[in-house]
Amino acid sequence: MAVTSSELDMIEGMLSMSAGADPFPALRRCLPHLVWTRCDAADVLEEPFRSIGPFDLHLLDGSDHCVRLTPEPDRASGVLLARRGGVS
Repeated sequence: MAVTSSELDMIEGMLSMSAGADPFPALRRCLPHLVWTRCDAADVLEEPFRSIGPFDLHLLDGSDHCVRLTPEPDRASGVLLARRGGVS
């Protein structure tokens, strides 16, 4: 299942309104059909799909036997939320 533009807008809105709170649980509740994972931004070498506040948003493609990052929302089945300055 692809990540839609409306879902990306929702994610961006929730991240921009998080104001220091941990948005991860709320994002998982709102979009349970997506695979969610999080880490420190220093653990990811690839450029993010988007950067919102203290977070880098990476898209996950799990269509093959290995999960990989993708810049293409239509290939994404999940989200890697990487916090700059420490893990949320």
